[in-house]
Amino acid sequence: MSSDYATPTLAYYAEHAEDFASSTVDVDFHATQDRFTSLLSPRSSILDFGCGSGRDAKRFLDEGFLVTAIDGSPELCAIASELAGIPVRNELFQELEDVDAYDGIWACSSILHLPKDELADVFARMVRALRPHGIVYTSFKHGTFMGTRNGRYFTGFTEPTFRSFLDGIPQLAIKDLWISGDVRPGREDEQWLNLILRKT
Repeated sequence: MSSDYATPTLAYYAEHAEDFASSTVDVDFHATQDRFTSLLSPRSSILDFGCGSGRDAKRFLDEGFLVTAIDGSPELCAIASELAGIPVRNELFQELEDVDAYDGIWACSSILHLPKDELADVFARMVRALRPHGIVYTSFKHGTFMGTRNGRYFTGFTEPTFRSFLDGIPQLAIKDLWISGDVRPGREDEQWLNLILRKT
């Protein structure tokens, strides 16, 4: 894994894990969570892929889903494990080796930290990890910026640029797509591209 983007991003979360978790853990994300879980059967298996504070893993567990949580930051793994009450795997996105294991993958504001050339490989890993007709929720900053900003690497997409990117991943199809404002107080002007993808 190239370190020019990953090292500063992981260093950022090592230094700011507590602040990042506290700024996101109480955010009301129920509408998006419900949009995702409405497509799953009860007791479905979910991978929280880049779980951050553990907010979403806890919600899915509370709703009776079977949850596996992963994060690349050891510091966030510890915070998320305490909040959600489950072990959290300290694993980079590029290390996902699970096969046919999940009905849904929740990659909320997480894989946007990868450059496009590595995103394609990670999406292929996600496809392998999904069961037939499984779904993915993911989100990216809306726009075309790619690079390091405030200590972290970001890849942004618009609807056209993501559709073009997805042309290279024929195993996934867009089921739902919408643009939303940031749900964190004071950041409502930041726009997000939200996607629900179905394994074909």
